[in-house]
Amino acid sequence: MAGCEGATVLTETPEQTWCVVVPHDGAGARQARHWLADELGNAVPPALLADLVAVLAELVGNAVRHADPLPNGVIRVGWRLRPNPAGPQIRLQVTDGGAPVQPRIRAIEPDAPDGRGLHIVAGLSSRWGVDRDGLGQSVWAEFDPVGQHAEPVGTDAVDKPDLVVA
Repeated sequence: MAGCEGATVLTETPEQTWCVVVPHDGAGARQARHWLADELGNAVPPALLADLVAVLAELVGNAVRHADPLPNGVIRVGWRLRPNPAGPQIRLQVTDGGAPVQPRIRAIEPDAPDGRGLHIVAGLSSRWGVDRDGLGQSVWAEFDPVGQHAEPVGTDAVDKPDLVVA
């Protein structure tokens, strides 16, 4: 290009977002996982895709198990891919009709049969949180590019805890 010798030309890939509505049941969770894997399979490394699918499965599973559906018996599932020179930044979000108790990490016994969902979400994501409005709640998880540290997001956000294996 004339006049560009020695210049750095940046071409940014635009942010991409997806939103799907799935039934408030196990079939909806399966649909959401498949859509996520199909849409992001070529855009993110395989290890990150595995983490994204695992976290989305937990978020949708928790919505089905613990929350009311949105009108018409559905859950809204969304994700955003924001390109970054260090690697993609991803946000997953699951919106349901809300529950009487806000989602939180709870203490569990090692032999408890359940209760690990948000531990998995916290362990695999950079941070997660809950947004509530008059229609329901959205539980979200964000994934920063490898090696980047997350900035605090707000009072309803939970930064990734230190994981200790005993």
